[in-house]
Amino acid sequence: MFKTLRISVSLKNTYRVNSILYSLKQVPLLRRFLPSSLYQVKGFKILANILSVLWELLSLFLFKLLYFLFMVCGPEPLYQKSSPTLVFLHILFFLTLIGSYLNNSFLSPRLDQYYAIVLLRMNARSYTLVGYGYTLVKGILGFLPFTLLFGLCRGVPLWLCLLIPFCVAGTKLADAAYALHGYEKNGNARSENKLQKFAWLLTLPLLALAYLLPAAGLTLPFWGAAVLWLIWIPIGFFCLRRILSFGFYREINQELLAQLFQQMDAAKRAAKTASERAISDDVSITSRKKGFEYFNELFLRRHRKILWRSSLRLTAFLGILCCGSLIFLLFWPAFRPDVNQMVMTWLPYFTFIMYLINRGTNFTRALFMNCDHALLTYSFYKQPEFILKLFKIRLREIMKVNTPPALVISAGLCLILYVSGGTANLLNYLILAVSILSMSLFFSIHYLTIYYLLQPYTFGTEMKGGTYRVVTLLTYWGCYALMNLRLPIILFGAACIVFCLIYSVLACILVYRFAPQTFRLRI
Repeated sequence: MFKTLRISVSLKNTYRVNSILYSLKQVPLLRRFLPSSLYQVKGFKILANILSVLWELLSLFLFKLLYFLFMVCGPEPLYQKSSPTLVFLHILFFLTLIGSYLNNSFLSPRLDQYYAIVLLRMNARSYTLVGYGYTLVKGILGFLPFTLLFGLCRGVPLWLCLLIPFCVAGTKLADAAYALHGYEKNGNARSENKLQKFAWLLTLPLLALAYLLPAAGLTLPFWGAAVLWLIWIPIGFFCLRRILSFGFYREINQELLAQLFQQMDAAKRAAKTASERAISDDVSITSRKKGFEYFNELFLRRHRKILWRSSLRLTAFLGILCCGSLIFLLFWPAFRPDVNQMVMTWLPYFTFIMYLINRGTNFTRALFMNCDHALLTYSFYKQPEFILKLFKIRLREIMKVNTPPALVISAGLCLILYVSGGTANLLNYLILAVSILSMSLFFSIHYLTIYYLLQPYTFGTEMKGGTYRVVTLLTYWGCYALMNLRLPIILFGAACIVFCLIYSVLACILVYRFAPQTFRLRI
């Protein structure tokens, strides 16, 4: 068992280390300084191993902390009718039931399983059980400090806080045993990477029970909640026996791994088919322009469905929403002071909204799949002056696509500010409108810039750019963090406008300087 655990952890760590080294090799500023024999350099392998261990610790504790902060304890201010103790136990219980089948890695096929079971011919039963046991222990260790921290602060007894992580493990064992029973009964392996419709339908009522009942002042009584929690420990032990006695681990793993590769192939075919359907096959589409302008206009006209249709639909929806807000303020004037205060100080919140409605990722994906993946095979396409010229043309076009929703939001906010009581400083109206347009401009430039500098797609249109994923994730978290800021319009709006202007200049410089080396096909 310990030998299997050592090999399993070593295999996963090697896979992760190689992924980290590959990602480092893709960073534009580091690539030229890293040796071609990067995977053989001991120092870099040690660094990658340290990062791998840090990621393991991060996944062990940070994600659990975020889970308790946002999912379990975040909604508590809305539930003033019930005690914090009962709300904590109630929400956590129903979310645990959901997590037992949505977040259970027992039968989730992975590439490291393929390497171990198929290529290395390891014992499938030992590999599966040891890996799942390691995951359960990690889950218990990750849950324990936060059930103690958040539970004790809300009056949950110490003994129950100590037992809840084991109860969580019991729910996962029950779901694992149920999956094995289904395989023995029907011969179908249930991949946890592709849940059945019943699982998603079950999630909705469980979420309603978790969050809507406390809002009405209804929660599980303490001893009722304690019994519902503790009953999962004996259930877990019973199901553990069932899991240990299962005799078809190699067969079920082979079927799941076959499904994994079939799903990957099907996903590629579906993406290609969807991309092709989005292109207009009207052969009469043409243009009177010349050079790159001619090339760009043909692309835009043939991809109008995926570029302009969603933007115009979103614009119409936002227009209806703004009109509804104005009508609401006209007929219910009591809400005007609160709304006025929100508009005057909640401008940072709209950074996240502009991030969500921006079409930059769709635009760059369409550019690569239906255009650049073929033209990048020609050397002239990667010359600095041509790259910068086409970059400017494409930036102009994506700005056009993103402008209609931004205009509706900026005009709507100005009208809402005026109807809700207005402001003595007329400069607030101007900065409010311009700052929203600046946010739209920023995201247009940002996604096109990182596409040129960190081109993440392979020739087969797979995304393999780890650095690109990191940058997009940091963009998301940065915009999400700004939602908590409360700053005056003049202060935050002026900062947005200045930042956007500086970023625009830097983006053009970086694209001209580095894109000839970075804007290329990946292998």
